[in-house]
Amino acid sequence: MNIHAVICTRSRDDVSETTDKLLAFLCSCGIGVYLLSNAKSLFKAYTGAYQKIDPKPEDIMIFCHDDIEIRESPEEFVRKLTESLSLPKSGFVGPAGTTCLGPEAVWWNQREWQQGKHKGKVLHLNPEGQEYLTPYGPPGDVVVLDGLFLAARKKVIDEVGLEKPEYFEGEWDFYDIHYTSQAFLKGYTNKVIDMNILHNSRGELVGRDSWHKNREAFIANTELPMEIKP
Repeated sequence: MNIHAVICTRSRDDVSETTDKLLAFLCSCGIGVYLLSNAKSLFKAYTGAYQKIDPKPEDIMIFCHDDIEIRESPEEFVRKLTESLSLPKSGFVGPAGTTCLGPEAVWWNQREWQQGKHKGKVLHLNPEGQEYLTPYGPPGDVVVLDGLFLAARKKVIDEVGLEKPEYFEGEWDFYDIHYTSQAFLKGYTNKVIDMNILHNSRGELVGRDSWHKNREAFIANTELPMEIKP
């Protein structure tokens, strides 16, 4: 069994210090890293990289942002991944998600959050560069996951597909909700696992028109709410 990581960046500048640190960590885990620079479409980048890697049936694929720091020992990180994806119906795993994707199709929706339906935790940075923890809830099974870090086995990815749905306009947005909701609908169990990750972003991209257009297209083509029944 091998683990492969695909990291996509739109930057036309040199790779950032954060990305360099991420690459070094993944390599220390024995993970093969595929870095894509200057990509114009995340969907095409992920699809192309996956085809070139051509993973074996038992292999694990990681798709993650280039601005994260994984604060685990290499041994513990690999253990968590392999154990959480060991069951035949294991879907995607990651650090944050929700048991209920409501009619707005926003996984971090405050209403569901207040009802205790979100799971996971992520470290963020405030404008002054200070770290703060966003605790969503305890780890466990979820409907969808946030795309800062996603991992799944080849079988799941082959069934879900990495191509952009024809009803999406934007090339970078809502991939995480699409991928993980498709896995859930196909009978796989998505799971938030206990991972210590710092995300050097506060989610400003949700203000882009393409994010809203893809969200609206997803809503129009999906039966919502989508949730795990108690």
